[in-house]
Amino acid sequence: MASPTDTPSTPQPAPAPAPQEVVLDLAARMQGVAEGLLRPWSAYQLAIALVLLLLAHLAARLLAPRLRDWLRSREGWSKWRMRAMVIVHRRLGALSFVALIWPTVWIMREVTWPSRSYLLDIIGQLALAWLVIAVLSRLVRNRFLRQVLRLGVWGWTALSILGLTGDVRDLLDSAAVELGETRFSLWLLLQAVVVVTALLMGARFLALSSSTSIRRNDDISPSMQVLLIKLLQVLLYTTAFFIGLRAVGVDLTGLAFLSGAIGVGLGFGLQKVVSNLVSGIIILMDKSIKPGDVISLGETFGWINSLGARYVSVVTRDGREYLIPNEDLITGQVVNWSHSNEFVRLDIHFGTSYGDDPHKVREIAVKAAQGVNRVLSFKPAVCHIVGFGDSSVDYVLRFWIRDPTGGLTNIRGDVYQALWDAFQANGISIPFPQREVRLLDTPSDQAGAV
Repeated sequence: MASPTDTPSTPQPAPAPAPQEVVLDLAARMQGVAEGLLRPWSAYQLAIALVLLLLAHLAARLLAPRLRDWLRSREGWSKWRMRAMVIVHRRLGALSFVALIWPTVWIMREVTWPSRSYLLDIIGQLALAWLVIAVLSRLVRNRFLRQVLRLGVWGWTALSILGLTGDVRDLLDSAAVELGETRFSLWLLLQAVVVVTALLMGARFLALSSSTSIRRNDDISPSMQVLLIKLLQVLLYTTAFFIGLRAVGVDLTGLAFLSGAIGVGLGFGLQKVVSNLVSGIIILMDKSIKPGDVISLGETFGWINSLGARYVSVVTRDGREYLIPNEDLITGQVVNWSHSNEFVRLDIHFGTSYGDDPHKVREIAVKAAQGVNRVLSFKPAVCHIVGFGDSSVDYVLRFWIRDPTGGLTNIRGDVYQALWDAFQANGISIPFPQREVRLLDTPSDQAGAV
């Protein structure tokens, strides 16, 4: 009878094999595979595979031009169908090899012993796995990530076909370090990379789909659309990252402490970056600017192309794109020409001669401005005398437009041109500075005159 102080023993996990044992076992299995390749029936299977590879290459060279010409004649096809056929065109060699090797394996299984086609069966599985993985990896747009994903998945699939996954897993798991109660191994790191990458790709797909739906909603303002998209992306990516780490067994308690320490250090080194991120959130929340607004910041005048997490993209009339940090828009003086409404008033200054009637000048100037296409007629233009200069009576002409994205310099130029034509037609002169030079007689000239 057990005493009350006895506690039931908990089963202890089996100790991980030593790295030396794993390496020796893997080397022994690889030696067995190499010895199998040296057998006579393995040699002729390799020869058959090489012949099939050569035939597949020739078939691809023969069919590729014809398939390309046929695709060029398919003008009414949808985009997804054309993309699928382009992938087929690029993988004609692999498709031809798979189409040749599997019938060969089946025929050899019927006419000879299964061991005589064992190596061809493995080669066929590897070729088919590579073809499927290469086609599916085209869904990943990033080229570097696509190559890494393609090689990694195919490598693990090849190990699975060869029956070496257990030994490789034990080898990776044997290379580990322990930090407190947490054990980090290469196998755990590989699992974390694969799972987190897959979850991040899923989060990216959900973020893109949700962003499209949010942008199509006309009831949400453009600035709130950007804010919702950014918050959704941060939420999805953060959730995918932590779920991926938790799924592979990483203790997030220690990670939280480590991330807090790292955050304090980064807070001092990345102060400007954090300031721009916070400023970007403030801009989106207070709706001070939004995509499409026309703004002026210092010498930069243009319309907002996009709002980013760190900067705002402003495109000017000359086609230049300025990336202005969000902090500058918060701390600096920004002129938003279309913040509350789309109407903009412009002023131009001119002067006429003192001999011209000011009442007539003002009337002609207002009519000339209202005759320009982009000047609004339902918001009347006005003209006022602002001063008496040295050689002219100075005026200011004020008029309204509703499309500042069309440019300000060009509309001012059109109004000045209309004023010139109207003044020329009505005999109103525009004075300009003149200087009168008088030559005085010198003393020697006066003496000669006497």
